[in-house]
Amino acid sequence: MNLAHIPVPELLRRFADRDLITLARLVVANAFQPIVEMASGAVFGHESLLRGVDRLGFSSPLDFLDHVHARGQLMELEQFTAARALSKFATIPNFREATLFLNLDVRLIADGEAFAGALLDHMRANGIPPSSVCFELSERFDNTSIPEFAALVTYMRQAGFKLAIDDYGAGHGEMNLLCDYQVDYLKIDRHMVAGIDRHARKRHLFRNTVNMAHALGIRIIAEGVETEAEYLTCRDLGADLVQGWFIARPELDIEKIRHSFPELARLGFVPGGGRGGDETLIRRQMETVPAIREDDGLDRVFDLFRNNPSQTFFPVLNANGEPRGVIREQTLKAYIYQPFGRDLLTNPFYRRSISRFVESAPVIGLDADADQLASIFTNMEGNDCVLLTENMRYAGVVSPAAMVRLFNDKRVQNAREQNPLTGLPGNRAIHEHLLERGRDTGRQRFFCYGDFDHFKPFNDVYGFSRGDMAISLFAAQMRRLFLEGEVFLGHIGGDDFFIGTVDMSRDQMEATLSRLIEEFAADAAGLYSPEDRERGGIDAEDRAGKPAFFPLLRCSMAVLEVPEGQVLADIGLASRRIAELKREAKRAESGLVFGRLEGAAANIPPPPLSLAG
Repeated sequence: MNLAHIPVPELLRRFADRDLITLARLVVANAFQPIVEMASGAVFGHESLLRGVDRLGFSSPLDFLDHVHARGQLMELEQFTAARALSKFATIPNFREATLFLNLDVRLIADGEAFAGALLDHMRANGIPPSSVCFELSERFDNTSIPEFAALVTYMRQAGFKLAIDDYGAGHGEMNLLCDYQVDYLKIDRHMVAGIDRHARKRHLFRNTVNMAHALGIRIIAEGVETEAEYLTCRDLGADLVQGWFIARPELDIEKIRHSFPELARLGFVPGGGRGGDETLIRRQMETVPAIREDDGLDRVFDLFRNNPSQTFFPVLNANGEPRGVIREQTLKAYIYQPFGRDLLTNPFYRRSISRFVESAPVIGLDADADQLASIFTNMEGNDCVLLTENMRYAGVVSPAAMVRLFNDKRVQNAREQNPLTGLPGNRAIHEHLLERGRDTGRQRFFCYGDFDHFKPFNDVYGFSRGDMAISLFAAQMRRLFLEGEVFLGHIGGDDFFIGTVDMSRDQMEATLSRLIEEFAADAAGLYSPEDRERGGIDAEDRAGKPAFFPLLRCSMAVLEVPEGQVLADIGLASRRIAELKREAKRAESGLVFGRLEGAAANIPPPPLSLAG
């Protein structure tokens, strides 16, 4: 037989087919890719991915699985690769606190209970609790059309496994899954994540998906994240977990797997501002309601309700301490008052598992902001609470009444942070605007800092009351000239102001700021005496205490231009650049200077930053 004309991959397949599974045991391996907590950078779990199929002549794992399925050996292959992944997972320190994500091939669903049952035996031998394994249901296939699917989901949840919808946004059955089944995670597909920092439509879809999922008690995993800008945007939009090459590529060597990425938590963080700024307010309203483990018996549930007569629900957690939902007194009463209901509840099968009584509840992390909580609150029809987590584990609950108090506290805090003289937002709100808009790379942005020239001698001569008039005058002019478009006006303090704009052109910005400078100078002149106006200034002491002549008030404007495609993640670097521009503006005849970040900081788009090494 002449084999010279047959391509090498085809030759490999022909020989491999003779004993495919045996060869697969020798060359196919499980690589682990970390799934990391957005808030802390801690590794939450690992997805097991097949590697080495190219050595058998296959171009991809999907091609290999299709071929094995055609030969009727898919169940055997999946069982040994999953068992091997579990054994490898069990060698990771503190593996019982982590989660192993396994892909469930849609073609196994008909025999899914047998597949999962065999894995449970293997897990018991390795001391792995079911709550440490999550099965991913790919949205590239219509799982719900398979008759056995509903029974398999029920079996897996009652066994304690977790479930994730994979490739969300790339499939065709995701709404059916969300409507009819309780899952733990949504893995948002790379297509929605790619370039999300530059696409407003993607950000809108992502944000609303996050809010919807959290209201249903589901956590969000942003997968396929490859750049710092994508990571920061997904985090700001409320994603709970992240996976992708920006964090780490799949790793075969278990010794090289990292267990935390603390540098992630520091990216884009500004002390006193930004994400997590409302955590103190949320903690103040959080209640530490006792929780039930999903492997507890109903006797434990009834004891809790008897000992806490005012409590109408209790959170239910898995063995890892993650919320699975709540169990409501009303649900149990429906059984108690039904004919034979008490007999049913005392049935040994029911006494072993309370999972069939667990109902979903909204869930969100303590590092969320009040706006995210408000979004959940407005979509929590029929729910008793929002479950709060810290590092993905149960921390407490916030009741509807507590949320009303929280929002009131937030309003009071905002009022306190506003400058009492101008009513404009202060430093914290300015920091948050910089963080949010700095990563909004799909649009042109301007960050403007205004600072009065010669304000101290003016105050010394005319008094603080006249100085307050000048400050109020400038704030009113800012509001009048920046009426249209997406504009943020802030008052840093004293005679320092901030203006942030989005989607304004350079010409529009220059024209509006020039007019603001001119009108303020003209109106501020009216605050001087006729004699001083005539002279064009006042005599006063400089900072060294020496007599000097100071011209009439003017506001110098330093403008940092951040063009479309550029990330402004390092606020400290931006602040140093703005300080340079402010010095230039005070020396400029017009009082107006524009500038950009220079050097490596001005790369457009930002280069991917690998944190895996």
